Amino acid sequence: MSAPTEGYVLHAYGPERYVRHAVASVVTLRRHDPERPVALYCTCSLREMLEKNGLDGLFQIIEDLPTNRCSIVGFKHHLHEFMPFERCLFVDADVVWCRNPESLWQQLRAYSFTATGMERADFFFGGPKGWQVIFDILFNRRRRTMTHFGLTHLPRVQAGMIYASDPILARDVCELASDFLSRREETHFRSRLNEGRSEESCEWSLAMALSRLGLQILPWHQGNMSPQLDFVEGLTDYDEEFRNVSCRYYTDRFVYSIRGIRNTALRNILIRLFSLVPGRGDYQLLQPFALHFGWLHQKDPFYAFSDRVWLNRTRRIEPVLAKVG
Repeated sequence: MSAPTEGYVLHAYGPERYVRHAVASVVTLRRHDPERPVALYCTCSLREMLEKNGLDGLFQIIEDLPTNRCSIVGFKHHLHEFMPFERCLFVDADVVWCRNPESLWQQLRAYSFTATGMERADFFFGGPKGWQVIFDILFNRRRRTMTHFGLTHLPRVQAGMIYASDPILARDVCELASDFLSRREETHFRSRLNEGRSEESCEWSLAMALSRLGLQILPWHQGNMSPQLDFVEGLTDYDEEFRNVSCRYYTDRFVYSIRGIRNTALRNILIRLFSLVPGRGDYQLLQPFALHFGWLHQKDPFYAFSDRVWLNRTRRIEPVLAKVG
């Protein structure tokens, strides 16, 4: 029997809650794609937890994730080591699937390696998130980095979805990204470790690697064909089980970018203000392929959902275990 040609690849390490997220994500995936296999690379302790609770059957492949790969950079800068299918879609575990991804896979088949993102990164990408970004803009540090490394453009990578069908090209991208990261002091990019985060970002180094190799970004924002959209409370209508999801998608890129403002009142005021300009307030109500809970302050609904899924799934085996005992 030939190996599956297309499949999803997830990874999990650290506390128990992360494997709960992977379980919840796959449960939503199976509502819309019951055929394509899912591989999970995780630590031994999380694998044992799945097996103990009878949930390992949700994944067609479960492999150990080496200790030196248990980080964002450790995994995403070594994707070529985790390609069990001919065409692999690497997806973060904090993703809820909302509709059939068949047409998404059709898009992906045009690429050998790609990641969701935008063709042009702004100054906030890999840089300061506060007022300090003004200095990056005034001194055009973005351009200085590009010139230093011989790049003609710098895309914005959103690494929640990465696709690869060529293991050799994937290795080239990852090795180049690792090299760029090791030379961070030669760039304008900031270390996320200095911002109080526990892990380094993989995105700006992957963006530089894609630029150097002339590889195209999978456009993040494509209206109804967007690979994934961000979950934003107040701009997303949903039920507790995420079976019916509708996102407000502003067709003006600047207005849509305002969704990232954490203060809800300020966000709504700015959207209303800029929507006064004719055409800028246009929006669509979309059901995305996937809903990504990428912002920490927007994750609570996903946390609650993953806990419910875990509880419901583990309850199913309790009567069986009682009889065995």
